[in-house]
Amino acid sequence: MASSKEYLDFVLEQLNGLENITYRKMMGEYILYYRGKIFGGIYDDRFFNKTC
Repeated sequence: MASSKEYLDFVLEQLNGLENITYRKMMGEYILYYRGKIFGGIYDDRFFNKTC
């Protein structure tokens, strides 16, 4: 099941305090970048963040 643009917009709204967040749609899901580095993704309308 692909993630919805509405859910992506919701997550980006929650992260609006951070600058330089971009995303790329890949195979129906979204990869999130902060300052050019992957920090998370949205899969099946669920947000996952990458831990270091």
